[in-house]
Amino acid sequence: MSGRELKIFCGNSNRELAAEIGEHLGIAIGKAVVKRFQDGEINVSIQESVRGADVFVVQPTCAPTNDNLMELLVMIDALRRASASRITAVVPYYGYARQERKARAREPISAKLVANLIVTAGADRMMAMDLHAPAIQGFFDIPLDHLPGDMILAEYINSKKLENLCVVSPDIGGVGRARHFAERVGASLAIVDKRRPEANEAEIMHVIGELRDKTAVLVDDIIDTAGTIAKASVALIEEGAREVYACCTHPVLSPRAFDQLRRSRIRELIVTNSIPLDPEKKKDLPITVLSVAALLGEAIVRVHDDLSISKLFG
Repeated sequence: MSGRELKIFCGNSNRELAAEIGEHLGIAIGKAVVKRFQDGEINVSIQESVRGADVFVVQPTCAPTNDNLMELLVMIDALRRASASRITAVVPYYGYARQERKARAREPISAKLVANLIVTAGADRMMAMDLHAPAIQGFFDIPLDHLPGDMILAEYINSKKLENLCVVSPDIGGVGRARHFAERVGASLAIVDKRRPEANEAEIMHVIGELRDKTAVLVDDIIDTAGTIAKASVALIEEGAREVYACCTHPVLSPRAFDQLRRSRIRELIVTNSIPLDPEKKKDLPITVLSVAALLGEAIVRVHDDLSISKLFG
């Protein structure tokens, strides 16, 4: 067991989640002030000693992505200069993850750039949930603990005792994720074949698999504009599905998503609180939010005590 004191800090991106993690562990969130100067520059003041401590910074880099990313970087730098023994960046949602490769000539690989920035700022370790591309783990030159959010989502689906389940991948790229989820809930598998004519636009082509009289569960890691799952839900009903549920770990849900969801055939959307949701925007929608605080809390304790993380997923 580590002899270092465990401390948890957070920026402004998801203070509610950080507070839940602290409550789960019985640890008060560290005292820090994160503010902005008049010109928009971010300033961090750590208001307690962290010398020799094992520090975890909880900060998903969700919208406003650039502000939250800079808060994370500046806080890590402040903790490093304050002589923290080890700093772990706990980033439930990793912004820029969808820019993990060059799809066209002269494009950046922004997910790698962000990894470089986090390491350069002074992080000794990284913790993330359901990275859009698992290969992003290799972008970091420090240890990275990759936690699966689908475990929490699958547990909720199992608790509903839905009959005749069929897990559906909304695209070819998500088949591996959907297959793993199907194994967790004991369901068959189907795939929506789609093409994307341009960014944030999806056109449903056809459904591969038997959906007649099935309870369909669409599974994805991120829902942004919700165009894909909205169109997929209609296609699944047309294929004979009895009802459609949707799950994702990261509810990005940009402004147009809420109108898309209202026009969809989705009975319930199940998400986690890796990204905070505005209660006003979702109040008239069937959205269920599950907490990842216990999972992250247990992972933090295991990292602190130098124990295996993978046993959490067994």
